[in-house]
Amino acid sequence: MVLFGSFLPWVDTAAGSVSGARGAGLWTFYAATLGLAGALVSNRRLATLQAGLLALAATGLPVWQVVHLLNLVGRDGWVPGPGLVLTFGGGVLAAKACYSLWRERPDRSAAG
Repeated sequence: MVLFGSFLPWVDTAAGSVSGARGAGLWTFYAATLGLAGALVSNRRLATLQAGLLALAATGLPVWQVVHLLNLVGRDGWVPGPGLVLTFGGGVLAAKACYSLWRERPDRSAAG
């Protein structure tokens, strides 16, 4: 979700839309590739760390973008775009995955 949302429009205005790739979307894209790598590693601690970093970037940067726009122009003249919402939603799912990985206890009886 974060990979795709990073390049979709983050802000829609009457003058046109602003792509996430023109700003914070690049950082969320980088974090998403790190999160994808975390899904492929077999080390649970490393996967938890990478999911946490993805969650931090993918939730923090869209929230920062909205707060920044609210401080600049208020609520008039713009609406959040689909990329902003998709990126934030992916960050929430990454936070859930991070929490699940952190809470999961390894099964010691299967180890031998």
